[in-house]
Amino acid sequence: MRKIAFAILLFLLSSALFAQTPEERGLEIAVEADRRDTGFGDYTAELTMLLKNRQGEESTRYMRVKVLEQASDGDKSLTIFDRPRDVKGTAMLTFSHKTKPDDQWLYLPALKRVKRIASKNKSGPFMGSEFAYEDLASQEVEKYTYKYLRDETLDGQDCFVLERYPVDPNSGYTRQVVWIDKAEYRPLKIDFFDRKNTPLKTLTFRNYQQYLGQYWRADEMFMVNHQTGKSTLLAWKAYKFRNGLSDRDFNRNSLKRAK
Repeated sequence: MRKIAFAILLFLLSSALFAQTPEERGLEIAVEADRRDTGFGDYTAELTMLLKNRQGEESTRYMRVKVLEQASDGDKSLTIFDRPRDVKGTAMLTFSHKTKPDDQWLYLPALKRVKRIASKNKSGPFMGSEFAYEDLASQEVEKYTYKYLRDETLDGQDCFVLERYPVDPNSGYTRQVVWIDKAEYRPLKIDFFDRKNTPLKTLTFRNYQQYLGQYWRADEMFMVNHQTGKSTLLAWKAYKFRNGLSDRDFNRNSLKRAK
């Protein structure tokens, strides 16, 4: 009987010693989600941006995106506006980074110049949408600290619910609550809280498709601003992976010649 009691005590002590903290569990889930989306190389896609104001008035913009994966840093991306005429030729270049502020540049064809987006302005709206500049950079694991909150079912899918806290002091958010599905480790929903820790926006990912037998991309990303009543829908299509893109396709000169 003593041996059994001693074995139980040892088990309880070892469980207490090796139990994960919520912070460790949150980081573990984030790392696994990142691992599953590593190795795609590059991709291009077309997307439609539908803007809607509180009164329900809508406007639409059409864009193309190129993304290049970086082995030791954040991804590089180039977004080019094709229509309507007033935004045609506008382009944004983003160099995401793991441990330092992202570099972002915006080319304005009317002025024929490239404007650098200052770190303190990353929380500003991108081209009048409900997506901030920082939302459009790749979401590297190192950009946040994490805390596992709970398991929860969302729209019939079993999820991990994490809280993540931006490391960048210039972020427009104090925290984000993220729902990640357990089956494929894809984000399904993100609640954003502003600098006053007040609910600001919710981003919902819809209709995931799988590419190359491994990489999941949402057909739609819907961002609603709870404070203004405005919303933005990004609808993605025509994904093409491994196009042979290189760093030469992602520099300030590529902004000016983007067509």
